[in-house]
Amino acid sequence: MKIMMFLHGGSLNRGCEAIVRSSTTIIKEKITDSKVYLSSNRPESDQIITALDGIYDGSDKAIRKYSYDWLLSSFKVKFFKDESFIFGKIHHNIIKHINDMDVYLSIGGDNYCYGEQPGWYEIDRRVKKEGKKLVLWGCSIGEEDMTDLKLDDLKRFDLILARESLTYDMLRSKGLTNVRLCADPAFTMEKEELPLPEGWQAGNTVGFNFSPLVMNRNRESAAAVRELLNHILDTTDLTIVLTPHVMENGNNDYEVLKRYEEEFRHTGRVILLPDHLTAIQYKGYIARMRFFIGARTHATIAAYSNLVPTMVLGYSVKSKGISKDIFGEEKLVLGIEEISSGERLIQKFDEMLRDEDRIRHTLQKSIPRIQAMSYKAVDYLQELA
Repeated sequence: MKIMMFLHGGSLNRGCEAIVRSSTTIIKEKITDSKVYLSSNRPESDQIITALDGIYDGSDKAIRKYSYDWLLSSFKVKFFKDESFIFGKIHHNIIKHINDMDVYLSIGGDNYCYGEQPGWYEIDRRVKKEGKKLVLWGCSIGEEDMTDLKLDDLKRFDLILARESLTYDMLRSKGLTNVRLCADPAFTMEKEELPLPEGWQAGNTVGFNFSPLVMNRNRESAAAVRELLNHILDTTDLTIVLTPHVMENGNNDYEVLKRYEEEFRHTGRVILLPDHLTAIQYKGYIARMRFFIGARTHATIAAYSNLVPTMVLGYSVKSKGISKDIFGEEKLVLGIEEISSGERLIQKFDEMLRDEDRIRHTLQKSIPRIQAMSYKAVDYLQELA
């Protein structure tokens, strides 16, 4: 089975790296003689994932104004409302490999949460036109994200693998019968343990991850986070380890966390991890933390999968659904509107401290089941062959 992963933005987002890395591993473990390829917007960032059989440039192609392609596409759009030609040209780097593959695996997790994507729908149409299998891999989609056009596109897929039950239930309620429940593949990802930095208290650190994405959606959250960090420093003896997980231009966790590190450096109890580590190296640090607080989903998955009690600064269905599947409830998940309150953050942090043993016990019972569900996705994929 030759599999092409596509709609991958690049591994500067360590969550995207975690999906590709862990998916490649579990597919190759369970499907004999499988070959896994990656179409990436930033192929140079993915060279760290050595298990892949090939990495291709999947970035959009620019259409030069007044070129033949531009004129023809303009004619088709204006007179026939036909965008297929222009989207075929824009996404040529992805489409050109269809005939060489058996399965096209649409990855990214929450790609379908960000508005209408007619260009992606055109890719999907062409995959099916060539008689290839089309799979939506480990997705999360909210009720609020659904449109008629999106639903029509989802019906094209041979298989939709929802990574949590809220998405699964919602898609089934829309009449989709091609949906199966699994778990995010990153729950199975290995870790690499680097030496601990100076000041790290073994067994007594709290990791903290925050993102520009969350901060820009709730401007008051930056001050609320400052209150929380002050509370941790004033009422506990924990060391705070600031943990970036996405380092993209305009969406760089490190830049946000660096400002907090500078503000609290004088305490001697705040460490900032570097911005160049791989997903498995960040997971190696997170695994050795006592607690974790995070906005990036795959940073929190790294914590959950290592039985670290975790508080999620969530902003979508994925955070809520993953927590519900682990705990049976949305445990320590705060919505975007809640994180403008320092009092609310402190309340939830204190709850995590109080319930530490109970949370860890639940994780010990649940995580093996969740990891088995990650592997179940490969079983469903294999059934398509």
